[in-house]
Amino acid sequence: MTMPTLAPELPVTPLSRARRSVAPHRQRLGSLLLREGTIGPEELESALAKQHVDQRQLGETLLEMGLVDERTLLRILGQQLRVPAVCLREGLVDPAVVRLLPRTKAEAHHALAMFRVRTVLTVAMADPGNLQVIDELERITGCQIRPVLVLRHVLEQLLPRCYEDNFCVDSVTADMPADMVQVEEDTIDLSLGDIESLSEGSPVINLVNYLIVTAVRQSTSDIHLEPGPQHSVVRCRIDGQLREVLRPRRDFHPVIVSRLKVMAKLDIAEHRTPQDGRIHVRVDNRDIDLRVSTLPTILGEKVVMRVLDRRSVTFNLDALGVPTSYLQRVKDMLRRPYGLVLVTGPTGSGKTTTLYSALELIKSPHLNIVTIEDPVEYQLEQINQVQVGASKAVSFAGGLRAILRQDPDVIMIGEIRDAETATVAIQAALTGHLVLSTLHTNDSVGAVTRLRDMGVESYKIAAALVGVIAQRLVRTVCPHCKAPYYPPAEMLKTLDYQGDMRRQFIRGEGCHECHDTGCKGRVGLYELLWSSNEMRDLIAKDVDLETLRRCHLNQGGTTLLQQGIQVAENGQASLEEIMRVAFTD
Repeated sequence: MTMPTLAPELPVTPLSRARRSVAPHRQRLGSLLLREGTIGPEELESALAKQHVDQRQLGETLLEMGLVDERTLLRILGQQLRVPAVCLREGLVDPAVVRLLPRTKAEAHHALAMFRVRTVLTVAMADPGNLQVIDELERITGCQIRPVLVLRHVLEQLLPRCYEDNFCVDSVTADMPADMVQVEEDTIDLSLGDIESLSEGSPVINLVNYLIVTAVRQSTSDIHLEPGPQHSVVRCRIDGQLREVLRPRRDFHPVIVSRLKVMAKLDIAEHRTPQDGRIHVRVDNRDIDLRVSTLPTILGEKVVMRVLDRRSVTFNLDALGVPTSYLQRVKDMLRRPYGLVLVTGPTGSGKTTTLYSALELIKSPHLNIVTIEDPVEYQLEQINQVQVGASKAVSFAGGLRAILRQDPDVIMIGEIRDAETATVAIQAALTGHLVLSTLHTNDSVGAVTRLRDMGVESYKIAAALVGVIAQRLVRTVCPHCKAPYYPPAEMLKTLDYQGDMRRQFIRGEGCHECHDTGCKGRVGLYELLWSSNEMRDLIAKDVDLETLRRCHLNQGGTTLLQQGIQVAENGQASLEEIMRVAFTD
């Protein structure tokens, strides 16, 4: 696959000698920012004072203080220097052109060759006004130089990557052997040679390998392959957010889907009904399970692959980020001989990981622990795991009744989905079993009303419930581009913030490491409701949700939003991220 010519966003007009000889009057950066209203006089004065101490450029100081974002600064600097300014990204760099400028010269002059149109070479420069450097670059490359402005720290981050031997953009199969992903032999049905032969000699195998390898290395949780009218779209869910990573040609889509079906031992001739399968692969000496799901759409089959990498998750309750004030109470709940412990939250909030961590904590040769899940995501030692589903002969409720005849001490139910499962779970908790399960509710108190809505009597809930853990996952600030900033006063008021309204918070500005999101990694927010005597009395009396919530707060409980604000104050996440995940009207 050859590297396509990248069309520049701005007119390709190299600086003429006449223009270079005339140095227009340059307005000061601070004056331009003041005139636009980007910063105020007091903020500029503060930045100038800090610049004098740090001996850095004013623009870098403003970025560090969070007074201006990267795009605004680039636009203003471009106006000041009378040159185009770009947000430098890997996709703007043509690998075939980079080495026209030797690396030593690129590092010495803080310059990076981006792309060439005929004899005009566009070069990203931290100082595009340095005519002496431009002359030298023209002599080295033999091209007319069109300088564009980029931020120095962004260029320094990307430059080493561009000179790596395997650097490629939009060339999926370059430098990737077909055996990069090792598929377990028993997952390939060798009788399906037609599709194998169809894929051999084409980029399809390498393309699929590239998707899997990239997903594993970027800690992707799900890979989405979606058909489109002109091209397919591949998106990866990283840190809970979908991100587009590739657009294969439309005619590749059926063959890619067929390749994945072969790997997952699915029926390649069936295109009208959904199918589910599993692929076990080895990537970088790591065992990875891919849960494959296909769905027919009007444009073709959509494929979603859940990436299950045991090494990327921890089942250690102490390492999940549960607040210290809650951790011991959670452990005490799990040591109860019987009762119901619930974990609540939306899909993708880490509920299953919390349950697995709880099982790892309490498992013992002296306990019979049985789980019933749809599907089983990770296999745990010393634990009997049962998989159920719509296609299986056994349902959640039916499987749970069967488990109760297996003399269990601890039962983990993947999810309480219906009234029948809820009734059997409550009954098991009341008859001497510790039952762990999940529910989809907004907070911990909402689990009580959810069970009521399923038809469970209030007095049974009060007798069985030990506690509820509500949780969310928030994206943490990228350590490579984090910067302080002052959030708007309106946001602080909306969040009912009780601290210093003039304090700084931390957020990510976006960089190559975090793919311009400003976030890298996730941390949990937890809300714990425990069943005190007062709480049990209120539940049995069938009081409303607000009364239960007041009791929860009065006995020392906190909300997810309060926990999130603490995380933001500690500099782990931005206030915007906390508001997105934990704020409810």
